[in-house]
Amino acid sequence: MITLDLTGRAPIYEQICSQFSSLISKGVLKENDKLPSSRMLAKELGLNPNTVAKAYSRLEHDDIIYSVAGKGCFVAKQKGSIEKKLLEEFKLHAAAAMQAGISLGSLTFVLEELAEEQRERSDKE
Repeated sequence: MITLDLTGRAPIYEQICSQFSSLISKGVLKENDKLPSSRMLAKELGLNPNTVAKAYSRLEHDDIIYSVAGKGCFVAKQKGSIEKKLLEEFKLHAAAAMQAGISLGSLTFVLEELAEEQRERSDKE
């Protein structure tokens, strides 16, 4: 369900957040679906449980999931689309990159690389 790039630049907890956001936006995970416990997911991925807990905390802060004491974490009703939230975040990061002097061509190249990686992953599944 979750695949991580341990050699990538993105922090592991952010990768977990984006993977779950993607699964929700694609409809793989639906409202009120239960997520694996942070300990179980950490064991499955070979991570420290605190890393998964940090990702879950961020997802909860962003109203993507909710937790019920003693029961676990569940997919929240999406008030706005996750896609909209992700695009807003992308726009902020892209603007920051451009202000830092990164060219539009470089940003486009990175997007094309990401799209190719996504196609390769889809082909393997």
